[in-house]
Amino acid sequence: MECTINWLPASGMGFVAETGSGHFLTMDGAPDGGGRNLAPRPMETVLAGTGGCTAYDVLLILKKGRHDVRGCQLKLTSERAEEAPRVFTRIHMHFIVTGKKLPPTAVERAIALSHERYCSASIMIGKTAEITSSFEVIEA
Repeated sequence: MECTINWLPASGMGFVAETGSGHFLTMDGAPDGGGRNLAPRPMETVLAGTGGCTAYDVLLILKKGRHDVRGCQLKLTSERAEEAPRVFTRIHMHFIVTGKKLPPTAVERAIALSHERYCSASIMIGKTAEITSSFEVIEA
């Protein structure tokens, strides 16, 4: 996996990342750090990527189990260390999964499998952060 980050000097503290798969991601800093608040902060992208990795796993596991999933939303909240390095210390993931006759035990199992085995991002961040989760199932 590769990624190239280019600073955009005219933006203050803006950056454009080009991923190995050829996609672009813009990031910016907070105004108090020289940024212009034009894009997500780098650590927000880390949190979003972690959530995306886990949501992807959960959805894939449920689909492989032939469950009729109609929607999946993941809401993340986090806390970071007060001092540098300001690593994540706590992340809570709340899944809202919509489907037809979707067993809550299947959702619970998919979340556990993602956290314990499949999601590289949450397993890596779990080295510094306490990761907790909750979920609700909504009948479609």
